[in-house]
Amino acid sequence: MASDDKTRTELEAAVFRRLVEHLRARSDVQNIDLMNLAGFCRNCLSNWLKEAADAKGAPMSKDESREAVYGMPYETWKAAHQGAASPEQLAAMKKGSGH
Repeated sequence: MASDDKTRTELEAAVFRRLVEHLRARSDVQNIDLMNLAGFCRNCLSNWLKEAADAKGAPMSKDESREAVYGMPYETWKAAHQGAASPEQLAAMKKGSGH
């Protein structure tokens, strides 16, 4: 790992930005699929971002954290990209991830 905290933080920030860019490019991957396979989704990332902001005393609303992850307002993303979950996806979610 990086030899100092500043470099480590910069590397982690770069990885987070790349993950967010990747998820924005892969709007075909539904949140429920992420939850079922990885145990987290875009909403989790936005919640974690807001929690980190809250811990630092940095002002950030839930809508702002979601827009930071989705690249647009959450409702806009949902309308454009989110499909209905299949019964199989819902069953897998109930069985595994706890969301």
